[in-house]
Amino acid sequence: MTTSFDDTELSFDDDNEDIVPTNDVAATRDYDDINISSDAFWSQDAPAREVVFRELREKRPVTWQRPIESAVVPDPDDPGFWAVVKHKDIVEVSQRNDVFVSGYGVMFDLLPPMLLEMAMAFLAMDNPKHDKLRKLVSAAFTPKQIRKIDADIASRAKRIVAEAAKKDDIDFVADISRHLPIEMFGDMFGIPDELRATVAHAADEVVAWADPELLAGRDAAEVQVEAALVIHDIAEKLIAERRAEPADDLLTNLVNAEVDGEHLTDFEIGAVMTLMAVAATDTTRHTASFAVKALTDFPEQRAWLWEDYGARINPAIEEFLRYASVVLTFRRTAIAEHTLNGQPILPGDKVVMMYGSGNWDTDVFTDPDKFDLQRSPNPHVVFGGGGVHFCLGNQLAKSMLRSLFRELHEQMPDFVAGEPNLMKTNFMRGVISLPFKTNVRK
Repeated sequence: MTTSFDDTELSFDDDNEDIVPTNDVAATRDYDDINISSDAFWSQDAPAREVVFRELREKRPVTWQRPIESAVVPDPDDPGFWAVVKHKDIVEVSQRNDVFVSGYGVMFDLLPPMLLEMAMAFLAMDNPKHDKLRKLVSAAFTPKQIRKIDADIASRAKRIVAEAAKKDDIDFVADISRHLPIEMFGDMFGIPDELRATVAHAADEVVAWADPELLAGRDAAEVQVEAALVIHDIAEKLIAERRAEPADDLLTNLVNAEVDGEHLTDFEIGAVMTLMAVAATDTTRHTASFAVKALTDFPEQRAWLWEDYGARINPAIEEFLRYASVVLTFRRTAIAEHTLNGQPILPGDKVVMMYGSGNWDTDVFTDPDKFDLQRSPNPHVVFGGGGVHFCLGNQLAKSMLRSLFRELHEQMPDFVAGEPNLMKTNFMRGVISLPFKTNVRK
């Protein structure tokens, strides 16, 4: 399949040629008394952070914060960032892509342009380049396309849970939740079975920079770059194969795609594959892990869902997503003056959206600390607050969760999840491991 466009050229190699906008005010601002930039703050789990976020939402919803303590690339000139904690403000920042842009990066710190290009593709782009590249990839993620692969997703979920059900005690992450996303990502890109574990491990490394257990004393920036290189190396080999022998997969579509009459480079395609490896394998795995823990802790919610699974799973999934709030933060950079909830924002200011806080905002959610599978409406910002960067794979994630929990309901309805071992990063609320009793009657 060949895709073409007629307007501005798409390129990854502009090396952020536009200088990041700056202002003289940022360095003179006073930091807020409540510090949410420390490792100590982010090493806590969501309920403890929520105590602090609640105070900020009620008193100072847009606050100037110190530079993040565990930066991937420490910058002595980093003046800090605006923390955005209310739901409506997160939505505003998300949708005002004319003011708040992604091209300078979406993490707390200002990462080198090469790393942005290697690992984040259109996630760290603005229009028109963003829309062009996203359009090339989005055809694989439309609701119609996901419906075509629903049966395959269901079949894989059935097999994965059946294998785990042979044991009494398992690690839910290692034995169940990580497998389905890896397999579906592998299918979409045509990754051979023997390479899928390598790609999945590299995806984990890309988001592990602030977790001491996952880093194990290594340099965070080196870990990220090396992980991205692993995926790029695999992509390069697979791209050569697709050029010689096309297949029915997303990678072949990207190889054959054209932008202004030019094909994407191997590097550009590798960057898309790196981004999708993280997005496709991490978030669904962690959401499923938090969901089985919540169904264990709130047995009345599990009983309600199990009574009529088919009719009730869709609203339940929305609450799985809100309650887990796996993606913790995303950053934008202001390129124009703007007033956000009464706070003047200047060009060059970094603005960081706190999604977990937005998903607990009592102006939007009644009893947000309650796991309520009947919650309606449920306008969570798990996939972003709208705008051009709204999560491309949201329908795929929901399909995987729907199939996975259907099999848990049918094959091991009395499971018991233990206490999770959590990642400690400022970007991903992840589960490293989760003790799990299948409680299957042998």
